[in-house]
Amino acid sequence: MKAAPIGDALKNKTVALLFLNNSLRTRTSFDVGAKQLGGHAVVLSPSGGMWPLEFEDGVVMDGEAEEHVKEAAKVLSRYCDLIGIRAFPKFVDWKEDRKDRILNAFAKYADVPVVNMETITHPCQEMAHVMALQERFEKDGRGALDGKKFLLTWTYHPKPLNTAVANSALMIAAKFGMKPTLLCPTPDYVLDERYIAQATKDAEAHGNALTITHDIDEAYAGAEVVYAKSWGALPYFGNWEEEKPIRDLYRHFIVDEEKMAKTADALVSHCLPMRRNVKMTDAVFDSANCIAYEEAENRLHVQKAIMKALVG
Repeated sequence: MKAAPIGDALKNKTVALLFLNNSLRTRTSFDVGAKQLGGHAVVLSPSGGMWPLEFEDGVVMDGEAEEHVKEAAKVLSRYCDLIGIRAFPKFVDWKEDRKDRILNAFAKYADVPVVNMETITHPCQEMAHVMALQERFEKDGRGALDGKKFLLTWTYHPKPLNTAVANSALMIAAKFGMKPTLLCPTPDYVLDERYIAQATKDAEAHGNALTITHDIDEAYAGAEVVYAKSWGALPYFGNWEEEKPIRDLYRHFIVDEEKMAKTADALVSHCLPMRRNVKMTDAVFDSANCIAYEEAENRLHVQKAIMKALVG
């Protein structure tokens, strides 16, 4: 897809893209990707004319929702060949949000393939990340990803964010044979056990082990990949004001030149959007070792491959 961007794999095909949350890269890359493959994308959002949807079964719909997901999914399946869903957690109750109700509801009721454009995981983003790593490692003569130390580091952000990118990053690093290390300030910031368990299983399948540490020096030492992301502490999920004074103590987790000097000349990246000099310094982000732009570009190529595979 990257070598030959224009094709007809989606000729006369239509893709519905439902954005219940904001997007720059995801919306643009899916839209452009469908067009480059000869297809048509219909972008839908609650603020852009779509009816508010209900996702609970058996509910009396006397509230804000005008349409049930069952009808929306069935009707879109009559119009479109593929449905993409972007729906962040509600940030009230993690026990509920971890059920991924919106994505799973569309998967249950739709009669066409459904793609996760970011919910509580972000698989498309991390496929693009791994592709960028493979490309740069090959270009630099560093070999395959197998056995490389992959550091996923929590970084400060003035407000808690979705854990989706972190969840997917940890799992895909393990799945591709890297040695995953999770660095976060305290045990409260460790990711959901579901993703820790999957990453552990996949790491062990490659003869590796998942390392969880709160020690910055230990985490960065010898790292060959550094991936920066901020996320909220699950024990404080839905109670961010209580978490804020805690996270404010860890501004020093920023990815800077001093920390990168501890690595084995590591490649570094971020999924974007990123607050400069909060999550990562200008010097690190603008360095030759940063592959964030390559990762962002690869969203386009990866997602085109996904769409082609699903409608083929």
